[in-house]
Amino acid sequence: MTSGQLAARLGVSQVAVTKLERSEIADSARLETLRRAADALDCELVYAFVPRSSLEDIVQRRALALARDDIQSVDRSMRLEAQGLAKNELEARVRDYADHLVVEGRLWDEHRSAASSG
Repeated sequence: MTSGQLAARLGVSQVAVTKLERSEIADSARLETLRRAADALDCELVYAFVPRSSLEDIVQRRALALARDDIQSVDRSMRLEAQGLAKNELEARVRDYADHLVVEGRLWDEHRSAASSG
């Protein structure tokens, strides 16, 4: 389909179709405009977020990052008192705590802390 044919289906000028194409390339096309173009082409507009990795991986990475932050913070304080954990024990605690965080279900809370996550 030519831009002129699409313009006729949309009821706009060929210049408007060219602007739509440019805005699409520049990632600035409005959803409303894309929806109208889809309708003119007898299509459905599908707008979706597609994870770059599996949901399980995303959750596990987030839980491990939060657990490391919390556990390493405590470990730093304990090291000042010569009570720090061995590296392998620290990692085991991080993994256990990460599992707890997943079960707890608050991985995405904006304001969470080790004290409030129990």
